[in-house]
Amino acid sequence: MMNKKSVKDVDVRGKKVLVRCDFNVPMKDGVITDENRIVGALPTIKYLLDNGAKVTLCSHMGKPHSIFSNEVKLNKKDKKKVEAGETTAEAIIEKAKKDEPKKLTLAPVAKRLNELTGGKVVFASDVVGPDAKAKRAALKNGEAVLLENLRFHWEEEGKDEAFCKELAFDAEIYVNDAFGTAHRSHASTAAIVEYGIVKTAVCGFLIEKELSVMAATLENPPRPFVAILGGAKVADKLNVISNLLDKCDTLIIGGGMAYTFLKAKGYEVGESLLDEEKIDYCKEMMAKAEKLGKELVLPIDTVVTTHFPDPIDGAIETEIVPSNKIPAQKMGMDIGEKTRKLYAEKVSGAKAVIWNGPMGVFENPTLAKGTIAVAQALADVYGKCTTIIGGGDSAAAVQQLGFADKVTHISTGGGASLELFEGKVLPGIACLNDK
Repeated sequence: MMNKKSVKDVDVRGKKVLVRCDFNVPMKDGVITDENRIVGALPTIKYLLDNGAKVTLCSHMGKPHSIFSNEVKLNKKDKKKVEAGETTAEAIIEKAKKDEPKKLTLAPVAKRLNELTGGKVVFASDVVGPDAKAKRAALKNGEAVLLENLRFHWEEEGKDEAFCKELAFDAEIYVNDAFGTAHRSHASTAAIVEYGIVKTAVCGFLIEKELSVMAATLENPPRPFVAILGGAKVADKLNVISNLLDKCDTLIIGGGMAYTFLKAKGYEVGESLLDEEKIDYCKEMMAKAEKLGKELVLPIDTVVTTHFPDPIDGAIETEIVPSNKIPAQKMGMDIGEKTRKLYAEKVSGAKAVIWNGPMGVFENPTLAKGTIAVAQALADVYGKCTTIIGGGDSAAAVQQLGFADKVTHISTGGGASLELFEGKVLPGIACLNDK
């Protein structure tokens, strides 16, 4: 998967280039609250503009109800409301028709991109309509247009071939620089290449970095190689656990998923989060680790509380108990002090570490100590060890806690990086031209 052409491997001057970006940025009242993804896309965009390409940028934003199409999709939350009789599908769609064009438009992103590129980006108020076609046709070398939200069309996620042809109608080169959606086989992420509509397909600098650091480490890791998995449920990471056991020397388990492993060892876990159906799977993974001579490390002590913190950042009383003696009425919320030291020791001797998922309810300051300890352990080996954060909550935690400049690489895609950890082929990368 690593041997893919990048924008530097093709001549872009005077060429019409379609670029899939990830501009799914958080916004409040039409104002961008975090522009990391926009800034992350700039190297590729500026390279194309500086080298005289005619650039069409496209991205999704949020999960609209596909309101401008003939096929309306309700999200899970709204389906539940309809099933409970709280509202009707028609009422939800009517409200969406009023709200979503304003809430989920990419116009603020286009405005910010225009500022960051010195006035070289315009906005098209549609995706494959008259405004997009006119503005794409009018592009001069070194200019760009950003199309409206791709997901205003159900055909984007539906891989509709006619939509793919319209989206790529004048494109001579396709560039995928949206790693966060590379695990999706949608019209703009893979299908326009899979259908043979655009023959020259390469990655941008963001995806190139993901492949050169993360994919390369997974394929041929320096040793000892330590993997750290946290987060809530074992079910979310079944194949990740199994695949990483094949690749790493030490697998560290934390977060809510640790309690299912502890239960599989025969320990009482009280009211802690538990995947009852995955207890046997955890036994299998512990047996697999033993058979392969790999180390599978579980918490030796646990921070417990009587209730989940509400509000999430409110004050809460805790105590630390051995992981094999969690009281029946209490629930595990974070790794304890001895476990923090143990995990830091495992990291200190590593040559490569990947981490996905927090060690506890890190949104609450009292329950963030385990996650902070792991982030600190990675920061302590910075420069001596390849350290990779696999997107999602662990990436958010590292950034919030101020450790972002003390790790080798923070992935821009939570779901995509997890599928990479699973050993899956990512459609948005597989479709690109090999070197």
